[in-house]
Amino acid sequence: MDAIVKTDFNFPGQTGKYVGKVRDVYDINGKYLVMVVSDRISAFDVVLPKGIPFKGQVLNQIAAKFLDATSDILPNWKIATPDPMVTVGHKCEPFKVEMVIRGYLSGHAWREYKEGKRSLCGVALPDGMVENQKFPEPIITPTTKAAEGHDEDISKEEIIAQGIVSREDYEQLEKYTRAIFQRGTEIAAGMGLILVDTKYEFGKKDGVIYLMDEIHTPDSSRYFYADGYEQRLAKGEKQKQLSKEFVREWLMSNGFQGKEGQKVPEMTPEIISGITDRYIELYENITGEKFQKEESGDIESRIGKNVTEFLNNLK
Repeated sequence: MDAIVKTDFNFPGQTGKYVGKVRDVYDINGKYLVMVVSDRISAFDVVLPKGIPFKGQVLNQIAAKFLDATSDILPNWKIATPDPMVTVGHKCEPFKVEMVIRGYLSGHAWREYKEGKRSLCGVALPDGMVENQKFPEPIITPTTKAAEGHDEDISKEEIIAQGIVSREDYEQLEKYTRAIFQRGTEIAAGMGLILVDTKYEFGKKDGVIYLMDEIHTPDSSRYFYADGYEQRLAKGEKQKQLSKEFVREWLMSNGFQGKEGQKVPEMTPEIISGITDRYIELYENITGEKFQKEESGDIESRIGKNVTEFLNNLK
């Protein structure tokens, strides 16, 4: 199966195109966005040289489900998913921060904690915690939304002082972030999973805050299996997890952390197939549904046809 790592569509009403690490976003008349979720994969803010078949479909379909499952909390940008790899939605003016929320001391937060830091993004961290331990309550650790390179940790106070987001809007973003995370936590628990941490992006349209982009996917979130969590924690063992962290761990074990002079290890067919399997495993675990591979000889033609038909009918 081929992986789609690059797209070059010309949709009806198209006025621009933005290429992100994973998504190709087409601007339609300055009003709508067509987000094509490619099979590119990034880690340590580096796009890896080969794509992962079905990854785009997995991400797009999980995000669509969670956008629908949280639409009673606040409006979101999604209008429809005319293709398994595509979401069409409202164009919003994005806030220049990502709202990261963490229920457990894992990943980046643990790496900082292990180095002796007891404050992250202005949030005090308790002493004496161990890796993957649950926080007394979830903490919000925002980052700046970098156009290129690494997103940077930033505190609520700095965001407001620098005028990146107004106090009123930021405090509303915090409320939404906690509410969406709580919903995601409850859904995950029903599937035998723990939603460890995640990030959300928000924007404004006609003065109203919208939830944007993807949510609760393995690219934006970390999940543990609930079964055995306490036992592994007590023994100091690694948690069994469903997230992109396994890709980062594979890279780190092969001497790559995105730093200058480091080379991405060879992505063999076995490695690529294994990553596809892990993404499908997460889809099936978090949704409780069997993943239906959208087999198509010419994926780009399929996307072009499905999106064009949808846009021609969009009022």
